[in-house]
Amino acid sequence: MTTKAGIWWAERMAVLLVGAVLVSSVWAQDAAVPTAVQSPVTSADKPADKPHDNSFVIGNDDVLAINVWKEPDISRSIPVRSDGKISLPLVGEVQAAGLTPLMLEKDIATKLKSYIAEPEVTVMVQQVNSQKFNILGQVAKPGTYVIANSPTVLDAIALAGGFRDFAKRKSIYVLRHSATGDTRLPFNYKDVSQGKNMTQNIKLQPGDTIIVP
Repeated sequence: MTTKAGIWWAERMAVLLVGAVLVSSVWAQDAAVPTAVQSPVTSADKPADKPHDNSFVIGNDDVLAINVWKEPDISRSIPVRSDGKISLPLVGEVQAAGLTPLMLEKDIATKLKSYIAEPEVTVMVQQVNSQKFNILGQVAKPGTYVIANSPTVLDAIALAGGFRDFAKRKSIYVLRHSATGDTRLPFNYKDVSQGKNMTQNIKLQPGDTIIVP
């Protein structure tokens, strides 16, 4: 009996030992799962794709935000000088005026390849100062103004402080330049202010000149 009991006890212990080994193996696998997923890709690992407005052309006085991935010493906010150029470390002087942001990105990246293996460059227009219109004649503050938020002729008159006493409000016109020549677009302030002929209150384009006789 003693021998049978001993054999039964030994078999019982063996079963328990195998079970313990299996449980330990499962626990080890469960504990290893978080380790396998603890390295998510963050925005710092790779620059995100960014859209570009290829219709916008950079001009003098525009302020550009230039970012070179993982190169904080080169990245900066910088205005376009009156000669149309900007200056960057390692790159030197670069022509910016007359280019789109995408074109300028490629130009800067090409110049950086001598120093950086795969430069990732982003150019964003922070402030548009190059697109302007003029308003001249019988207004309180004639001069040149930056186009912002698609201004109309009425907006321009308000920006210029309104009319002087002897302004001919029915004879205002917008002088618009184009490749085919200059066009005069009439604007009758009295009609527009009374809600008539509202199509005269056009949105201004860069280079437009409003004449208030």
